[in-house]
Amino acid sequence: MEEKKTSLLYKIIRFLVWLFSPKFQTEGLENLPDEPCIIVGNHSQMYGPVAGEIFFPGKHDIWCAGQMMHREEVAAYAFEDFWSFKPKWTHGFFRLLSHLIVPISVLIFNNANTIPVYHDSRLITTYRLSIEHLRAGRSMIIFPEKNERYNNILYAFQDKFVDLARFYYKKTGQELQFVPLYICPKRKTMVLGEPVRFDASAPIGEERERICSVIAERITEIAASLPEHTVVPYRNIRKRDYPKNIPIEVTADETHPC
Repeated sequence: MEEKKTSLLYKIIRFLVWLFSPKFQTEGLENLPDEPCIIVGNHSQMYGPVAGEIFFPGKHDIWCAGQMMHREEVAAYAFEDFWSFKPKWTHGFFRLLSHLIVPISVLIFNNANTIPVYHDSRLITTYRLSIEHLRAGRSMIIFPEKNERYNNILYAFQDKFVDLARFYYKKTGQELQFVPLYICPKRKTMVLGEPVRFDASAPIGEERERICSVIAERITEIAASLPEHTVVPYRNIRKRDYPKNIPIEVTADETHPC
């Protein structure tokens, strides 16, 4: 695998982001396997990708929306995914903003440690690049949430990321492990949970359902085990609508409503 060359401008931007963004600490490192793996986390809006790129330890790449890497696709995707749920009277401003960010988006996403993710015939490129990087010893960080609520911590997962383990097994004969990751901007922490291993002998449909369910529940358990805090959700909704985690010790005696 060829080493990725990065532009000087990107390096400057990355440094500035590091300088002014919350400094995330990673907990639960004992749950990271000694082999390449797939780390599955909550998106937490921009915090997930930023924390994954700058603060997550070890060699890794991040799955990102391929549209954010192509000049002609950025604006439409950015408005729909980031700002379409904002109040309608603000849409004009955010449509303009979605066009203004095109150059910076193309620069950042093509220079960061990213793997483009597509939902059309180009998806094979996503799997091919990911397998190449995994075989080179690099783990994958994936934020698979979609616009469908799962609980107060997560939105539901798009499940096709599990197929990466199937293709990897066909190439290498090795069963990848999936590691849950809860990103908590309010506490400046990333917490890793106990991994689950892909079962190559099971039907892929069952594995998609099983792994997504296990990972979602483990992320939820991690969030609930932490002291009370505001959860930064996948969708860019009004801050006053951000949910709280439900700490285990509080839920147990029901002294604090959800």
